[in-house]
Amino acid sequence: MPIPLRADFDAAGLRAAARRTKDAVQARRLLALAAIYDGASRTEAARVGGVTVQIVRDWVVRFNAEGPAGLVDRKAPGQASRLTSTHRAALAAVLESGPIPAVHGVVRWRLVDLCQWLWEEHRVTAAKQTMSREVRALGYRKLSARPRHHAQAEGAADLFKRASPRLDEVARENGVAARDIEIWFADEARIGQKNKMTRRWARRGTRPVALSDQRTASTYIFGAICPKEGKAAGLVLPHCNTAAMSLHLAEVAAAVAPGAHAVLLLDQAGWHLSDRLEVPSNITLIPLPPKCPELNPVENTWQFMRDNWLSNRVFRCYDDIVDHCCRAWNRLVEQPWTIMSIGLRDWAHRF
Repeated sequence: MPIPLRADFDAAGLRAAARRTKDAVQARRLLALAAIYDGASRTEAARVGGVTVQIVRDWVVRFNAEGPAGLVDRKAPGQASRLTSTHRAALAAVLESGPIPAVHGVVRWRLVDLCQWLWEEHRVTAAKQTMSREVRALGYRKLSARPRHHAQAEGAADLFKRASPRLDEVARENGVAARDIEIWFADEARIGQKNKMTRRWARRGTRPVALSDQRTASTYIFGAICPKEGKAAGLVLPHCNTAAMSLHLAEVAAAVAPGAHAVLLLDQAGWHLSDRLEVPSNITLIPLPPKCPELNPVENTWQFMRDNWLSNRVFRCYDDIVDHCCRAWNRLVEQPWTIMSIGLRDWAHRF
């Protein structure tokens, strides 16, 4: 016996729905069912829809269950994933721990390496595209790593974050309000003719070419940023010594807001802590623990500047290097949102 259509629709309503829809397939199915409401046989409805009687029966079942929306084609679910919850838990664990070079033969995981690991450990095959979806679904992304010195003392960075001087202590010692303390970070970068080459877009299967200079002229960018305020102060100087650092501190002091006091965090290079260093009265120097470059966001500022403005270039002479360094630093100063994005650290602003 034919399955009866649900009673809360009629032929006029289905024809009106067919006129409104932009889905041609759904409209054809609605018109076929409208013919049934008008008294046509299932064979005649099949002729209207251009299908067999069995397919009309399937339409009726879907229409009775979901109404007109049931006549819209859905995306096929596809093949079920071969990875179980156990496989995903093991994959997350191996991503967290990283590869063992002596065992896995690589120093970082690529998708093809993870596919090979999955087969060797669990005898499950997966394509690179499938592995990419699975890794992303687990919340992992390919991110740029922050530098960490190989000889860093265990827990030195965490200890510094907990034991650093509080803003109220620095404010009390310098006679200013805690809200008037600005947190700055400082560092230096050497820029020279032996320049860096970065990745670039190119057609698949080709190998892009970039010019490389083997000459040795170079200069230094002395840079400091105040991430919370989006400010920066820098100089391009020929030498990296105490005299150059004193000039840089004077530049930072001029950028500090009137009536405010700057806490300047920097590494323990000799010219940063020299007794001959001229420290302005509105700056307090706080040395970072040794071999902890990841605590200084200026390291990431250098990486950003090299990747976007200073790499893949051939500098004609020393003056050309200085011009490009000045132009790159001034572009950074003009983008306070970039300074904030790169430099803000929760631990630093919880002092």
